[in-house]
Amino acid sequence: MSSQSVPKIMKQGGLAPWLYLLPALLIMTFFIVYPMINTISLSLKNRDGSASAATTCVEGNPCWGVFENYRYALTAEFDTTSFSTFWTSFWQSSYGNTLKWIVLMVSGTVGLGLAFAVLADRVRYEALAKAIIFMPMAVSFVGAGIIWKFVYDYGTQQVQIGLLNSIITSLGGQPIAFLSVPQINTLALVVVGVWIWTGFCMTILSAALKAVPDEVLEAARVDGATEWTVFWRIMVPIIMPTITVVVTTMVINVLKLFDIVYVMTGGNFGTDVIANRMYTEMYINFNVGRGTAVAVVLVLAIIPFIYFNIKRFLAQEEMR
Repeated sequence: MSSQSVPKIMKQGGLAPWLYLLPALLIMTFFIVYPMINTISLSLKNRDGSASAATTCVEGNPCWGVFENYRYALTAEFDTTSFSTFWTSFWQSSYGNTLKWIVLMVSGTVGLGLAFAVLADRVRYEALAKAIIFMPMAVSFVGAGIIWKFVYDYGTQQVQIGLLNSIITSLGGQPIAFLSVPQINTLALVVVGVWIWTGFCMTILSAALKAVPDEVLEAARVDGATEWTVFWRIMVPIIMPTITVVVTTMVINVLKLFDIVYVMTGGNFGTDVIANRMYTEMYINFNVGRGTAVAVVLVLAIIPFIYFNIKRFLAQEEMR
């Protein structure tokens, strides 16, 4: 090989990978990068996107200038007259409800998923049991919302068509408006989310449990460890990386939650969440600036969890 052909080959070797990547880069630029930049740009403008958001400032009120839409997105739902009223308004806001979803749904799906993964591994018909638990994942979120809306249905007449209220009235109780009573409606919606996502968590955690070495478990049992001790002292620490990934994945799913709330309550009766608020600003109030500002806030809230998942994945790859 001549010395003159080496630079040519090196040049081709440096250019060829980019040629293969070019179609993917163009698609990502058109469908991801450009919409992201456009969304940020719109969030800095007014209602119709024709001027700076600073033009929406009201004299005498706090104003963040070009970031006025972000001030509205972050503070409009809160009563800042005192510390106590601020926290009261926070828990009743879309941000407070989203935090409730994160705490209740993530703990519910991961906890039940782990319990089902352990128990299903010990029954004779493991595949059938897991299929039944996973089945709600095959239902669309809109479909699940409609199904559970009938389950929670509340009627003023004596005859109740809702499953839960039919059971309650048949036992002599009074029907309950599950979706319109602020004390219980968010919990009722969370139950739907747990019903859908528990099968997903169970599947991932079950795969992790099957990777736990049988020799370690048998050695612990021979040494006198109870099944409870084996579970908490051996199984859980070994699969903790998988549990962490499932938890962060569920947090991301909850932050993006929209379908269930929109179908079942429309965000009314104190059930609004961040994604539903974004939809309301964009397509009901027709305020593009405020809607895109809420969207940017939502993306910024999700990024840390995505970064954590990627970092953990890279760490696991290095260990291999």
